[in-house]
Order: sequence, then structure tokens, then C-alpha cells
Amino acid sequence: MLEDRTLAGALPTPWPAAYPQGYAVVDVETTGLARDDRIISAAVYRLDARGEVEDHWYTLVNPERDPGPVWIHGLTSEALEGAPLFTDIAEEFAARLADRVLVAHNAVFDWQMIAREYARARREAPVRQRLCTIALSKELGLPLPNHKLESLAAHFGVVQRRAHHALDDARVLAEAFRPSLWAAAAGGVRLPLLECRPLTEWSDRPVPRQQSGGYGGYRASSWRPSRKRPACPYPNPGRYEPGKRLKQGMRVAFSGDTSTERELLEDRATEAGLHVATSLSRLTSLLVTNDPDSGTTKTAKARQYGTPVVDEAAFGQLLADVEPADGD
Repeated sequence: MLEDRTLAGALPTPWPAAYPQGYAVVDVETTGLARDDRIISAAVYRLDARGEVEDHWYTLVNPERDPGPVWIHGLTSEALEGAPLFTDIAEEFAARLADRVLVAHNAVFDWQMIAREYARARREAPVRQRLCTIALSKELGLPLPNHKLESLAAHFGVVQRRAHHALDDARVLAEAFRPSLWAAAAGGVRLPLLECRPLTEWSDRPVPRQQSGGYGGYRASSWRPSRKRPACPYPNPGRYEPGKRLKQGMRVAFSGDTSTERELLEDRATEAGLHVATSLSRLTSLLVTNDPDSGTTKTAKARQYGTPVVDEAAFGQLLADVEPADGD
């Protein structure tokens, strides 16, 4: 574990020349987790190269649909009725993101929500790299009980006032990111930066399922180009045991439709240190499917090999607390 230099107020010198020149710490609240869900509020804290706050910005966004889980984000249809549409705030949002690394807690989710909104608006989000604070906390070896934002905040003594409010979540993350960045710089840690690939087109028009590529009735071509995933750096520790935690290196396969976009689930699994498998074999640790009786090739092989099976909701809970690989 790296020494937390920030406790003594020491700014690491010299500063790593390869580190980015600026960051945009982002949080978005949404109507849900699926690919057709919408952003209902967004906040950005702009930070300089060393993590110091330059300014912040917040807006509500009218999603033009039901706001979703009001009991989580607290934003009712009445509260959003007079809010600007995403097309109205797209330019200002872009100005806040431009030429900066997007920083978020579970960054793949925030990035993909933002990318989809810009694609709907026939524009492109000016983001080329993202940094997930969950991945950074793992690189630093922080002794966190889990990977929730509240745990990261508590570790650095940051007080959260309004959980699931975009502006306060972004503030909390910005305050926790600065000491994380300083610790990484002091320890010579390479930041876990990932490429952001913008969408080039989008259609909300439903198409027949046989043409949709299995994405819940939406055009697969509306999503993003397929790409080769990086190799999992951890050895396969074996099968998942029900009731226990997932462990980095486990091979996970997916089958059938999911309410959350498949590539989002796969990205989350990859960022948690799991190996995303495109097929199922005797080495597969876990199969994720919402329909274990569907008779697909993967579910049939899972029964044949005795591979553990969980649904999407259970997998989401398991992702929140993945056990580090041995020696990590």
C-alpha cells in the first residue's frame, strides 16, 4: 500500500510529466441503467493537473420521459418539467469536458450515458480518456471495505451531504480524487487511463428483434464499434462459489438479453479485474443470464459442466465487492 503523503500536506515533487494536464470530475444521475435511459442531472468539477479545483457546474436535464427511481435521486417529473433538454446544455457541458480526462466513480457508466446523449443530439462528446476512481483505489491498494463512493470518501475524511445528488457526489469525488492523485504521483503509479470511443450515430427507433443484435429492440449499429478487450492480467482462480465473493481473474460469460447494455456489463466486469469470455468452457467461473432455461448454447454447456449461474441483478451486487487476486 502506498503511503498517503497528503496526510502531511506534502505535494509530490517532481510531478510526473506523463500525467494529464487537467481533469473533469463528473457525476450524472439517470432514469435508469439501460441503454435507452436518459440523464436527468449532471455536475462537473474541473481540476487542474494536480487535482486542485478550478470551478464547478451543475444542471438539471429534462429527460422527456419518466424520471425513473425517484426514491434514489429525488428528482420528480414536476422538478424536471421546466429543466433544459440535453440539446440545450450540450455545448456548455462539452466546454466543461474539453481537453480533460473524465474522472468518475465507475467511469464507464457515466461515460456511456454521456456518449449516448451526445449521439442523440447528433454531436460528439469531447472526451478521449477516462479514469475510474474505483480502478485507481485498487492501484493504490487503499484499504476500503468495498468500492462504494461513501467508502472512498470516508477513507479521505470527505463528508458527503447529499448522496445521489450529482453536484454533491461530484464534489465528494473531486475531494477524494485529489489525495488519490497525489498518492499516485508520490508512488510513481501509472494512472489507469482508458480510451473513450464516441458514438457516431444513434437511433431510438425500435427495430424487429431479429435485426437488433439482441440489444432489447434497438439497433446494435447505434452503439459503438466492437473492439478487442485487453487481456486479463490475473490468473483464473477457479469457479465462483455461491455465497462468496467474485475474485479477480475469474472467467465470466454472458448469455441472453440484459436490461443493462451488454457492453456496459462487460466493461464493468473488465474494470473489476474479471476475464470476460465470449464462449463457455470447463474453465468458465460463472455464467450471467436472466433466463437460465432459455436453451442457448451457453446455458446448455453451463448445465453440462456444472458452471454456477447468476442473474444480472445478482451479478451487479457481486461486482461491487470483487476480491483482489492473490498477491495483489
